[in-house]
Amino acid sequence: MPTVGRSRIGVIYVASVALLIAAVLLGASVGSAGPASWRVPLALIDRLPLVSIDSGTTDFDWAIIWKIRMPRVMLGLLVGGMLSIGGASYQGVFRNPLVDPYLLGSAAGAGLGATVVLTVARTSTTGWPIDPVPMVAFASALATVSVTYLVGGAFGRSARTGNTLVLAGVAVTAFVTAVQTFLLQRNLDVVREVFSWILGRLSSADWADVRLCAPYIAVSVIVLFAMRRHLDVLRVGDEEASSLGMSVGRTRFIVVVAATLGTAAAVAVSGLIGFVGLVIPHIVRLIAGASYRHLIPLSFIIGAAFLVLADIPSRTLQGGAETPIGVITAFLGAPFFVYLLRRNRFAE
Repeated sequence: MPTVGRSRIGVIYVASVALLIAAVLLGASVGSAGPASWRVPLALIDRLPLVSIDSGTTDFDWAIIWKIRMPRVMLGLLVGGMLSIGGASYQGVFRNPLVDPYLLGSAAGAGLGATVVLTVARTSTTGWPIDPVPMVAFASALATVSVTYLVGGAFGRSARTGNTLVLAGVAVTAFVTAVQTFLLQRNLDVVREVFSWILGRLSSADWADVRLCAPYIAVSVIVLFAMRRHLDVLRVGDEEASSLGMSVGRTRFIVVVAATLGTAAAVAVSGLIGFVGLVIPHIVRLIAGASYRHLIPLSFIIGAAFLVLADIPSRTLQGGAETPIGVITAFLGAPFFVYLLRRNRFAE
């Protein structure tokens, strides 16, 4: 892929940030109840320090904007950005353009954890002060990826390569999914609730969800930003990277842990939202090149904007009913992925 000039990269960054700001404002402006959409940006500006304008919104309107719409927008921003850089990092560390942040079993583990709470332990957790589903889903996702990593290195540290981890992820994911299916078959009354969680949702988002996942996503993003030059070196292959003085195993471990931590936190509060971590990195490669110096930050920005925008039809297509956001992302992402396959436009 040809190198992208500095001037074009600058334009891409400015356009990406502008797209994200526009997505946030649009996401906060759309809803079945509340003030007119054009008043929402004015209401947000009116709340800035040292700014006072007449937005024409009441306290009730502001409560809808700040307590209902903005948590949903911010959660979509965090989850979309995290899934995107998680997918980009996994594609780089495994040198495979077809992987996503769920490769090592984080999605399957989170789904199993949520299923356990919603079936086996549902009646015993109704009085908990906080929702146990995100906590158990998060812990289960981390545990599943840990098992995958252990299985991938079962025959010695030297065996823990990209290929063995991918194969271990397939095996562990299949086993965890089988356990989840077994639980669902024995608890058919909660199948609808579990599948609603699996398909992804931002409809129940509040500021507590944002506070719950934000620290983990922040740590993950910082580490992956710091590792983006190492990912560029890994593009030449494990042996060549080792000859250049890089500890490939250590680099792979750090990237996998960081991406998994953030992905598990995102999945725990939003459910399983597909195609974001798979497609967005390829979109960024097409417009900005394959260098991870720009791929990581741009994937976060564009992925965040994409999920915030995808949430708008999720809440408006069926009137008062919610369409699972995972359905929207699949509807938008699958055709683009087919286009990439047809055009053979996957970049390493």
